Amino acid sequence: MSNHLVVTQIDSQGVLRLTLCDASTRNSLSEAMLECLAQHFATAASDPAVKVIILAAEGPAFSAGHNLKELTSARTNTDGGKAYFTKIMQMCAALMQAIVNCPKPVIAEVDGIATAAGCQLVASCDLAVASDLSQFSTPGVHIGLFCSTPMVALSRNVSNKHAIEMLLTGDMIPASRAVEMGLINQVVKQGSVQEATNTMASKIASKSSMTLATGKKAFYAQRDMSLSDAYQYASQVMVDNMLAQDAKEGIEAFIEKRSPQWQNK
Repeated sequence: MSNHLVVTQIDSQGVLRLTLCDASTRNSLSEAMLECLAQHFATAASDPAVKVIILAAEGPAFSAGHNLKELTSARTNTDGGKAYFTKIMQMCAALMQAIVNCPKPVIAEVDGIATAAGCQLVASCDLAVASDLSQFSTPGVHIGLFCSTPMVALSRNVSNKHAIEMLLTGDMIPASRAVEMGLINQVVKQGSVQEATNTMASKIASKSSMTLATGKKAFYAQRDMSLSDAYQYASQVMVDNMLAQDAKEGIEAFIEKRSPQWQNK
């Protein structure tokens, strides 16, 4: 479905590249795009051949956020568009949570602007690499629409002061500042972003899939716990992880000074 919206490619290391390719709408998160991405992430989450996911985009925009023309057209409905607005926001929230809950690490590859829900998409990914000409913003205040849902992902990635500044001003943030704020991990020269992202993805893909899934789930689970609860939870995760086949193999390989042979279990 919607093959014109997302192109998929998987390499020999198990790195799946999902490329948004709806440049005519600046890769907006239209209803069709949200549905298409949700299906791809659901498939990738359960595919043992996939170890890491790269989310990239064609054109000058990574994603401009929600398709405002599509949303505006729903205002002619008898309820003024309320039911449709609710549907789209729920679809978007579900996609962002699916990315966070996906057992495979997800890397955003940004080479252009990422605004509103597009910025939310970047913030929802586990990691992000951007070209030095990329820019980020949550500009809803300019059109009377506070970026409330992008706020959820943004405020979980950067400090409160930085998040509220972006949300209240709607200013464009250059990649050089976005990396200082913690919104992205790395800035590279334009033309090098794919190479840098592939390098990061390959490094992660060389690890045990079981270990990656265990760690990603634990990372997000412990963040909102109290210190004592987080340690209790993480300690149990470590015990369970120690009992796994790949931990046994990895430790033995380290002691024996050889490369581990992962079974991904």
